[in-house]
Amino acid sequence: MNPGAQHSDVPASPPLRSDAERNRERIIAAARVVFAREGLGASMASVAREAGVGIATMFRRFPTKEELVDAVFIDRMDAYADVVAAALDDPDPWHGFVGYIETACAMQAADSGFADVLTSTFPTAKALEQRRNEAYEGMVELIGRAKAAGRLREDFDSSDLVLLHMANAGVVSATGGAAPDAWRRVVALLIQSFETPARGPLPASPGHDALYRAMLRGGPAGDAAPEPDAGDN
Repeated sequence: MNPGAQHSDVPASPPLRSDAERNRERIIAAARVVFAREGLGASMASVAREAGVGIATMFRRFPTKEELVDAVFIDRMDAYADVVAAALDDPDPWHGFVGYIETACAMQAADSGFADVLTSTFPTAKALEQRRNEAYEGMVELIGRAKAAGRLREDFDSSDLVLLHMANAGVVSATGGAAPDAWRRVVALLIQSFETPARGPLPASPGHDALYRAMLRGGPAGDAAPEPDAGDN
């Protein structure tokens, strides 16, 4: 039996799988660059151009933008959860609370895409949302500790963290490269407003349900997938 003839009948699936994996990693790397630069409003076509792949390849690997966001930002969300864990480990709850705010806001300032991720929600990005929920539960615990320590105003609500990140994302976006550290002043002013003694009553919270709806609207637009192209990998 001719080994060469036998080998020629074997489907070339392993190289195809390897090509597909390389394309996937190339797309993720490109999306990191594009989202960091432009935020989650960047189109899937922009990511495809940055990656040097066809748009059909893009949608074959990632049928929706939420799936791409999940793949790109899960490591950032892991790092964010680590920030919350470090804050909980701090023996001084107020110091841990302030450290969390400063570090998380710095993460937003360093990456426009992640700034958007913290102010949006993606129901189908399961891994991302699971880590977000774990971090949120940790922050609720930290808020309770900081209040019990007498340092955080009693009317502070966990939804105020969402408003904080929305405000910071807006400042980061508005100031850009012209005043890249402006967010630090805004965050410092907000932290001072959180500390006791409270200077006065606050307006009513918009509520968790309303903020959740706002975060859904802030999610990535779903670019429509193109018709399949058998020539794309």
